[in-house]
Amino acid sequence: MKAVICRSFAPVEELDIGEFAAPEPGAGDVLIEVSAAGVNFPDGLMVQGKYQTKPDLPFVPGSELAGIVKAVGADVRGITPGTRVAAFSGIGGFAELAAVPAAQVFALPEKADVVTASGILITYGTSYHALKDRAGLQAGETLLVLGAAGGVGLAAVELGALMGARVIAAASTPEKLALAREYGAAETIDYANEDLRGRIKELTGGKGVDVVYDPVGGDMTVPAIKALAWGGRHLVIGFAAGDIPQIPANMLLLKSAAAVGVLWGNSLRADPVHHAGNIAQLMEWLAEGKICPAIDAVFPFDQAIEAINHVMERRARGKVILSVKAEGENK
Repeated sequence: MKAVICRSFAPVEELDIGEFAAPEPGAGDVLIEVSAAGVNFPDGLMVQGKYQTKPDLPFVPGSELAGIVKAVGADVRGITPGTRVAAFSGIGGFAELAAVPAAQVFALPEKADVVTASGILITYGTSYHALKDRAGLQAGETLLVLGAAGGVGLAAVELGALMGARVIAAASTPEKLALAREYGAAETIDYANEDLRGRIKELTGGKGVDVVYDPVGGDMTVPAIKALAWGGRHLVIGFAAGDIPQIPANMLLLKSAAAVGVLWGNSLRADPVHHAGNIAQLMEWLAEGKICPAIDAVFPFDQAIEAINHVMERRARGKVILSVKAEGENK
């Protein structure tokens, strides 16, 4: 089968696009004919050997996808060939075929576009789990989203607003902030030109924010923690800035606040029943038009390296998709 292949942990430019052995569905697996795959920041980290997990070499990157079920392994119930699905693969998504555990495969609503659906699980799954399960976000609370125009950040803006929070979006350009406003942000902060902590204090009347959604890390984290309200929660999503910050424990103590880690993929594996309920809710909102994932760009398969670099260089405003099938073949 055609696939993107990582043969050694190296810069993204060293990935190959060629033939790779097609997977076979084992017991409990679903074999999916891939239509499109979402491109995520961890995909770029993983091929460089910089992610929390390092797959055995060689491997096919690609952590989420959508397509049509081709076959199912033994012990799979409720999923049949021909079903349109989205799936969290972890690896293996940038290929014509992918074998994924059945607990990580979700049927698509009838009206869902398969290209859009290929990029919904990680961004919206992470953000909904973070806001609902890890932060306990309540209607009327104030939510600060850092990196608000990236894939997970924009999903957090949209979901936070849908859940009744007052959303403050922080990003690095006026264009990104305008997009965040389209997705429900009530206020914005241009942290390339404004003091983050000072602006938060101004926007909240000195109270601070109840929840911080932080996929950025670096030098954004400490000012955001200092701007937490009493009993605030700082969600540690990732480190797109590249540096893992040192969290000041004394600031958590003084504000009776919490720093909360969020790793959606491992959470899904640990409690698939709970997360199936979360995904069902997201799919319902998708079908009803209450969430509408922003697609920044759809790259053809032979431009996989460009697609990954587009994400890694933080140029994306919304989701980046890799089209596995040629234009016109996706349904």
